[in-house]
Amino acid sequence: MSIERKQFPLRMSEDLYRAFERWAADEFRSVNAQIEAVLSEAAKNSGRLKGK
Repeated sequence: MSIERKQFPLRMSEDLYRAFERWAADEFRSVNAQIEAVLSEAAKNSGRLKGK
């Protein structure tokens, strides 16, 4: 079973995108996967998303 994912456009500054590119490369992820990981962690830490 795969997880259903919502697609949407995301705009960010070029500097922020480049930072995510470097970060993603450091962790062997795509930029998209890195953004999702960072957002998921932030949502869990704030109590808005239950961790598994």
